Amino acid sequence: MQAFVTGPFAKQSPFLGGNVTSSTGKSSRRPDRALTTLRATVTGNRLAEGPVPGLRVNDEGKIWVPQRARPRRNRKTEGLRSMVRENSVSPSNFIYPLFIHTKDYNEEISAMPGCERHSLESVLKEVGEAEALGVKSVILFPKIPEDVKTNAAEECYNPNGLIPKAISAIKSRYPNVAVWTDVALDPYSDQGHDGMVSADNRGDGGMGRILNDETVEQLCRQAVCQARAGADVVAPSDMMDGRVGAIRDALDSYGFTDVSLVSYTAKYASAFYGPFRDALDSAPRESSNAPPNKKTYQMDPANSREALIEAALDVAEGADMLMVKPGMPYLDIIHRLKAATNLPISAYHVSGEYAMMKAAAQRGWLDERESVLESLLCFRRAGADAILTYYAKQAAQWMHES
Repeated sequence: MQAFVTGPFAKQSPFLGGNVTSSTGKSSRRPDRALTTLRATVTGNRLAEGPVPGLRVNDEGKIWVPQRARPRRNRKTEGLRSMVRENSVSPSNFIYPLFIHTKDYNEEISAMPGCERHSLESVLKEVGEAEALGVKSVILFPKIPEDVKTNAAEECYNPNGLIPKAISAIKSRYPNVAVWTDVALDPYSDQGHDGMVSADNRGDGGMGRILNDETVEQLCRQAVCQARAGADVVAPSDMMDGRVGAIRDALDSYGFTDVSLVSYTAKYASAFYGPFRDALDSAPRESSNAPPNKKTYQMDPANSREALIEAALDVAEGADMLMVKPGMPYLDIIHRLKAATNLPISAYHVSGEYAMMKAAAQRGWLDERESVLESLLCFRRAGADAILTYYAKQAAQWMHES
């Protein structure tokens, strides 16, 4: 490409070297290219005058930015991009959350398009389809009938309850699928909290307190019940102090030394849980003595160093993996925990994140496939080894199609 300079910059042609055509049409020999700044811009195949400092012209008469290191060279073809790609995501990284209820038919969850409260038979179908796509882990979340909910949440360790039955059925039909369970009282609580609520008013804001140690005892019973039913992984999401060590000891005492324990280490008091709580009817009850929120046990969204304290405790108490919840707004926490421990890190791509992406995609504001796969890759880049996501099955399908 022949470069031309017109206008006032024609008189500055000695900076370019070689021949130059001035605005008068006369040609003259330019001296060799100097290290002086060329103030010009490129329009099509021509140089047009303009205040662009720092550019030069090379020996071929073309614009040249004098930079030896050019990172774009490693991006110029898909072959090179895939060769140097630092992170990847696959269906084996996913944990597929499934809502289950006692009814023999499914119910749509309006705030979470594509998600349903499943019957047991429908759960089995979903697990099979997910396994066929390479998703080898599922986690169960129950919607419990109101008439069995209590403050002490005794239904959570009923051996004939919804979750033990579902665990046994899944393991019987799909022995190679890892069944995870949620260890927390809120689905079974008539107070809507992850822990038992005191009868007094000595808590935050003059409300009842969330009883830590009494709750831990119930959580231990719940985890042992789930292990007996065949759970591969128990995941306490309650955020009570000391529950990881207590549950680990309880499991080991009953011979379940091979049952894994994944701790919700950094679970924040987030506004992104709304659709999930609607799906399970597990929000704090306004008519009770319970606190109106979960801020006395879930973490403050303003804090990051506190996550390191929680992580150190959970590691010392015997956790096998640490979880961060929510996911996308807390990538920095995932990264900090990954740097602070050698344990695997999991991230929860929560219901609010899912609902936002679905809503944007339905309105045509986002390319759902591309934005979801990018988001899941971001979890991996931040340091997550496993990703709990409502998109697990759909993302796995997209991966197979591509």
